[in-house]
Amino acid sequence: MVDRVSGRTVLVTGAGQGMGAGIARALAAEGANVAVGDINVAAADAVAAALRDEGHPAISVGMDVTKRDDVRAAIAGTVREFGRLDVMFNNAGLNKPMQFLDVTEDNWNLVMDVNALGVLIGTQEAAKQMIAQGGGGKIVNTASIASRQGYAEFVPYCASKFAVVAIIQAGARALAGDQHHGERLLPWRGGDAAVGPAGQGHGRHPRRREGGRCLRRLRLGGTAGPRRTGGGHRPDRGVPRQRGQ
Repeated sequence: MVDRVSGRTVLVTGAGQGMGAGIARALAAEGANVAVGDINVAAADAVAAALRDEGHPAISVGMDVTKRDDVRAAIAGTVREFGRLDVMFNNAGLNKPMQFLDVTEDNWNLVMDVNALGVLIGTQEAAKQMIAQGGGGKIVNTASIASRQGYAEFVPYCASKFAVVAIIQAGARALAGDQHHGERLLPWRGGDAAVGPAGQGHGRHPRRREGGRCLRRLRLGGTAGPRRTGGGHRPDRGVPRQRGQ
């Protein structure tokens, strides 16, 4: 199937590498206008340029998801280029494993700021844009199997992913009357791609089919509320590198 999101505009955060880049490629192949968001501007530029070389409409937007002004500017730039924002895919995240008794305030704040606060800001600012432009929209947030249980070496990470689910549930209730639909995506480990928890890569880029698997399960044209998507990868099976943030 092709063109399932033809003409729709999607901003994907953490899309400069790994699963985020795979999602951006899959969406572009399905006809979407894609804004590649990442704190690593050079990486975002490279992904967007590759998409344009293949004939897909794409731009890059540098952004730190923990900074509201950056997120607003990324959304504004997306709307300037493509006219509207139909889907916000809050994918950027990181993990810095540490034993339970060794977790520090700095470790906690780093992971929570990117994974939880970043999702809150992205959801809020995308919803404001969607309400202003009319016509509803989709907000998709990357969660993890760690949003359902705690792991001894991933305390801040697990807490941040529990928070992501809470943000989705609260946002879905708050925005239901405005036709915005929240999703949570629980990625899985995907064969050769070695995709880790919450979409963080292990230094290898996922194959195009990995983003396609996500897309097939997202039903971007539907009206589903918060739900689990994919199989879920245990975070203790691999330590992810920082992605996008």
